[in-house]
Amino acid sequence: FLTVTAVDSGSKALEFLGLNNNNNNSSSSSSNISLIITDYCMPGMSGYDLLRRIKESESFKDTPVVIMSSENVPSRINTCLQQGAQDFFLKPLQLSHVTKLKSHLFRCTTC
Repeated sequence: FLTVTAVDSGSKALEFLGLNNNNNNSSSSSSNISLIITDYCMPGMSGYDLLRRIKESESFKDTPVVIMSSENVPSRINTCLQQGAQDFFLKPLQLSHVTKLKSHLFRCTTC
């Protein structure tokens, strides 16, 4: 059984994860979150900024983060991957992307 939670901004993602207000110790149970998917362009903060906050936290630093964007900017993609993104998908998503998402999800749920 898989539960999906969607939020509409990076700040709401941080709030859901318990990482808002520069608090790096999550109040939400990190064991229940298997994969984080974010857009690069969001209101208030970029997907890169969200990635950095997630990877700086003790609770979520090992949680796979996948970033997606409609903009093909190689330097942006490389920076996100170097800073810990598991993958970076260009929109529109392809079936092969969904297959990769499934592999990230199942790899993590067996951790």
